[in-house]
Amino acid sequence: MKVSIVLLILFLFSPLTALSKEEMSDAQVRQQIIHDSIRRYPGNCPCPYSRASNGHRCGKRSAWSKPGGYAPVCYPEEISDQAVEKWRRGHGGAM
Repeated sequence: MKVSIVLLILFLFSPLTALSKEEMSDAQVRQQIIHDSIRRYPGNCPCPYSRASNGHRCGKRSAWSKPGGYAPVCYPEEISDQAVEKWRRGHGGAM
């Protein structure tokens, strides 16, 4: 019973469950690109707003804040309209 409640909550609060890739707005695609980028980062501090293992914000210790190495996407402003369209083509959602 508890497992099904947890799964239901996860389903309801997942930002992409109700929308197919074709119906996603540009803002939603940008958020998905950010989510995917952060998920691929192997450490705890991909973005300045991320939390380190001690619970503090990463700030200038984040990978995003340091030149060289990993360069996660953390903000919608970093994502061009062309990148949104490329994401749609790569995910079967060209509009």
